[in-house]
Amino acid sequence: MPSDERLAVELLARTDYGRVATSMRALPFLAFARHIVTDGRVLLRLPRSCGYHRACAGSVVAYGADNLSSARPGESLWSVQVVGECAAHEPTAAETERFGPVPRLVDGEPYEPVYLSVEPQFGTVHSIDGGLERHFEHVP
Repeated sequence: MPSDERLAVELLARTDYGRVATSMRALPFLAFARHIVTDGRVLLRLPRSCGYHRACAGSVVAYGADNLSSARPGESLWSVQVVGECAAHEPTAAETERFGPVPRLVDGEPYEPVYLSVEPQFGTVHSIDGGLERHFEHVP
């Protein structure tokens, strides 16, 4: 795995939520998702009621997250994105536990989770003031 991709996946592992991007009926869209990182893959949990999983599974998607609203004073700001093939995923009991509790409602409807797996093909990392570059110099 190239170092940019490794760094992107490592940074995703520090966050809980992000945005998945693909297209539906030739129109681009973004959807929020809960994610975990396992074995270099990004596993997503989305609400079934929105139907976004149907557009994502079997397609190439972009998945991104950042710390723009959660960085502590003095911490570098960063934004990451991985792009890869997305597939339906049946989580193990351990993976389901790592996702944490399922929300009660989404858009006023009962939340029924659906799980996807993104196999990163490449990743990008952007940071402000070079703080990440100094912090992650050890990443091969």
